[in-house]
Amino acid sequence: MDFFQNGSITTLHKLCHRPIEQIEAELKTFSYERPMALILPSLYSELQGPALPRIVEELKHASYISDIIVGLDQANEQQFDHARAFFSGLPQNVHILWNDGPWLREIDAQLQTQNLAPTQAGKGRNAWYCMGYALALEYCEAIALHDCDILTYDRSLPARLFYPVANPAFSFAFCKGYYSRINGDRLSGRATRLFVTPLLRALRKVVGPLDYLEFMDSFRYPLSGEFSLSRDFVKMLRIPSDWGLEVGVLSEVYRTLSRNSVCQVDIADQYDHKHQELSLDDTGSGLGRMSVEIAKSLYRKLATEGVTLSSENFRSIKAAYYRIALDATEQYFYDAKINGLQYDRHQEECSIEAFAQSIIAAGDTFLSNPMESPFIPNWNRVHDAFPDICQQMLSAVAAER
Repeated sequence: MDFFQNGSITTLHKLCHRPIEQIEAELKTFSYERPMALILPSLYSELQGPALPRIVEELKHASYISDIIVGLDQANEQQFDHARAFFSGLPQNVHILWNDGPWLREIDAQLQTQNLAPTQAGKGRNAWYCMGYALALEYCEAIALHDCDILTYDRSLPARLFYPVANPAFSFAFCKGYYSRINGDRLSGRATRLFVTPLLRALRKVVGPLDYLEFMDSFRYPLSGEFSLSRDFVKMLRIPSDWGLEVGVLSEVYRTLSRNSVCQVDIADQYDHKHQELSLDDTGSGLGRMSVEIAKSLYRKLATEGVTLSSENFRSIKAAYYRIALDATEQYFYDAKINGLQYDRHQEECSIEAFAQSIIAAGDTFLSNPMESPFIPNWNRVHDAFPDICQQMLSAVAAER
């Protein structure tokens, strides 16, 4: 059994197959002291995909969750009506934030007058408004978020994700989910395996062993879209609006919380979702764009830690990354073979070559715009500027309903 603890945060393993009914019974007890809200940031197109209908069916059994907050993006009025019907079978209190609807757009315009609104559309903006709405539901003490494209979803995922933050006997304010990434008969998770982890280790070689880099490298799956957090932490969390969301959130966790308040938990035996295209020649979409924005997020955080980065540094980082990543392909080859999985060395190395270019592209962007601030202001600041913002959001969702 895998019970090994490494890095600077606590790892909660899946050491045995505990019946889900036992976990849910405990969560039901916890919910009297710490009511739970689940955030589902969703594109309208995901309502028509294979994953979200299954997620809704599984969540019907999660009676310990009091509220489900759906952030609905890219939907017109007819599609919003369809979404209301789609989620109507859930027994929880369901709140749909129609991000393209008139009431929420009015709130967004109001926040823009004070430069407090998100400047980019996407998951970060969606999650930020949903978290603001969760704060407006003053009774919610434990809040979790997961993606809506999980093909292998079952109800143990939210149960294990909520447990560390909802349990009153625990002291965690933030919990990150992790899982095995196997897609059919082959390894998945390229962005983490072949980019983020080798890049973090390359940065340690070039800029030195910083606590921040050790913290980031402690996470088994830093790019997972699943995490839970306490209400108090939501108030002070700044969320990136670009594709560096997951890495940016972890950087904020490092800045704000003590290591004893942070953990990661194994939430699934197997996890499969929608896969991004690699986009070898296009850093404006797919994994190409994602890797550039992840690297930029890491560079910005290192700058706040007092690290000075130059063009020469980025070339050294790229060289160190390339060697570390190529060495990792040998390890993954052995791991795949002993488990009877397919392994395509050519595709793995093509991915590494593309990711290496992202390191330089992100460095050029970072140096050309050092004052860039991608973070959306935290909700404590918004509440100070607009003391009635919670009531406005409750009223907006009620009006759309």
